[in-house]
Amino acid sequence: MTEPQDDRRPKDRPWLMRTYAGHSTAEASNELYRRNLEKGQTGLSVAFDLPTQTGYDPDHVLARGEVGRVGVPVSHLGDMRRLFDGIPLEKMNTSMTINATAMWLLALYQVVAEEQGADVSQLKGTTQNDIVKEYLSRGTHVFPPGPSLRLTTDMIAYTVAHLPKWNPVNICSYHLQEAGATPVQEISYAMATAVAVLDAVRDSGQVPPEEFGQVVGRISFFVNAGVRFVEEMCKMRAFTRIWDRITAERYGITDARQRRFRYGVQVNSLGLTEAQPENNVQRIVLEMLAVTLSKDARARAVQLPAWNEALGLPRPWDQQWSLRIQQVLAHESDLLEYEDIFAGSHVVEKRVETLVEESLAEMERIEQMGGVLAAVESGYLKSQLVASHAERRARIESGQERIVGVNCYESSEPSPLTADLDTAILTVDPAGEAATVEAVRDWRAARDEPFWREGTRDPGLYPSAEQALAALREAASGETNLMEATLECARAGVTTGEWAGALREVFGEFRAPTGVSSAPVAVSAEEGSELAGVRAKVERTAEELGVGKLRLLVGKPGLDGHSNGAEQIAVRARDAGFEVVYQGIRLTPEEIVAAALAEDVHCVGLSILSGSHTELVPDVLERMRTAGADEVPVIVGGIIPSADARALIEAGVAAVFTPKDFGITEIIGRIVDQIRTRNKLEQSDRTSDATPGRRETVEVS
Repeated sequence: MTEPQDDRRPKDRPWLMRTYAGHSTAEASNELYRRNLEKGQTGLSVAFDLPTQTGYDPDHVLARGEVGRVGVPVSHLGDMRRLFDGIPLEKMNTSMTINATAMWLLALYQVVAEEQGADVSQLKGTTQNDIVKEYLSRGTHVFPPGPSLRLTTDMIAYTVAHLPKWNPVNICSYHLQEAGATPVQEISYAMATAVAVLDAVRDSGQVPPEEFGQVVGRISFFVNAGVRFVEEMCKMRAFTRIWDRITAERYGITDARQRRFRYGVQVNSLGLTEAQPENNVQRIVLEMLAVTLSKDARARAVQLPAWNEALGLPRPWDQQWSLRIQQVLAHESDLLEYEDIFAGSHVVEKRVETLVEESLAEMERIEQMGGVLAAVESGYLKSQLVASHAERRARIESGQERIVGVNCYESSEPSPLTADLDTAILTVDPAGEAATVEAVRDWRAARDEPFWREGTRDPGLYPSAEQALAALREAASGETNLMEATLECARAGVTTGEWAGALREVFGEFRAPTGVSSAPVAVSAEEGSELAGVRAKVERTAEELGVGKLRLLVGKPGLDGHSNGAEQIAVRARDAGFEVVYQGIRLTPEEIVAAALAEDVHCVGLSILSGSHTELVPDVLERMRTAGADEVPVIVGGIIPSADARALIEAGVAAVFTPKDFGITEIIGRIVDQIRTRNKLEQSDRTSDATPGRRETVEVS
């Protein structure tokens, strides 16, 4: 009897498998990282909280309600030590989603590695460090474009010389797609950003021309993969082709390895739905295939969201499920045994050629404007994204773009996954913020003692925090590379807020264009349409109140910079006849109420996706009452668990919007209903079927 023959081919190495994680405290996140590594995760992907991302300490007024919500708070060297306690950094591949404060977090990471005894030249990982997309889509920018690009340039020059295996910048188109970018916009805006970064490094003179290939070879990308499988896969092949052309023709890179398009991916969170969230599992799988099936354009690292991220923070079990999806594909299927299975496909080739041609044309348009930074400052890029997103929302509302469980096949059996929504997600203990605030104050007090570092500090060797910050300001005022001064700040016990505050003094801050005023009309208001009906009701209500126009304030309290939803509400309200007051992101409750009073608005709409609604919304309500403006309805939209929504309604919120609904025009109509209710106007021809005078919970994406 002969043995059965095993004719299976040898497998390629699988991609790095990560889950994006971090919450509450450094200690809790460290425990989560260790568990994930034990389950077979092959790299770490660190999520930082919004105060860390935007350069504030936990006790800053803007940090209230945000500490430990969407990631881990890292305020100083002690936090970074605890975050990676027992994890040998020399053996780890760590991705840090950090941008405005990327230099600071890399410095903390390097100092912890030094304390572990690691050879820092062997450190492997990535700092995202792409500030352009922050101005356009994610909102964690701090400094103006010029100084921000300098920070990126200095980091790249430093890592090439001292951390040669580190990816100092990760050009990120992921959030561009979240903000509505088409594949052409995603490719062209990301590539234009990469060109700006490489040009800046080349022109800085910090890297000798003969070593510039090493700079190009360390540039990586982070992309989004949506559910349109064929288009997304073709997009990645187009990315690869354009990058090879740019690096060869614009920068003269002859080494094919340095021209390789190196990218990681998180598949689309925008497409995850609160309605029938179990459908998110198959969406995640399909999106993962778009960036893994094609060997010639396969991701180097993949992290998948969890099925319940439209509901709130995923639990460890949910993250494990997403990790297992990757492991089954890599280890049970035969995917890694074959060459590129799409090579020679005329369908794929035609689509790739079209994407390349259109993307290069858009890049040329940006180049003619003066480059990507000029296109940011002019508002061109942001207005294009707002318009694209509005068009997509219109297609969903009309049913032209179908989403299972949302605008079609909406009937559903009860799901055991969401039978108890309040336990289907991870909740953050609000007491953790108070403890973190107290801890950072204790750190500042202790570090200023002569022997703060367990008796080992030698004043002759280590500068004080005050001295280190003075040196940082001096370096920032000149042309010195800022990395060494930043490392000294890390060693001296400087905090995140102090480091960013020193640079704010020199560089200033930046408020990015919102893109709302210049966005074109995306939904028809022709006679008989839904928007025309809402416009008529807006006009009638304004007339009955004796005002020229109804005024809606759209506010983004706290540090949440995801403004896509707020922008779409603002644009549709404008098209419905409202006068819209929208000042962009990062406002305090005090500033929002002051604007509401100054503009004499008829409704205040708050958009929060970070989880800080339980802290910030009651503050706005109380300030409105104190100012005698409690007749003005306050509505709230965001990722808000049902228990929190009920609590907000009981506290006085007129309506709560969550990701379950999608009809923005209908929502604008409901806002008018709330204005009529508060002003005791007759509720005839209501858009909603709510009882007059009753507060309601409204759900919208």
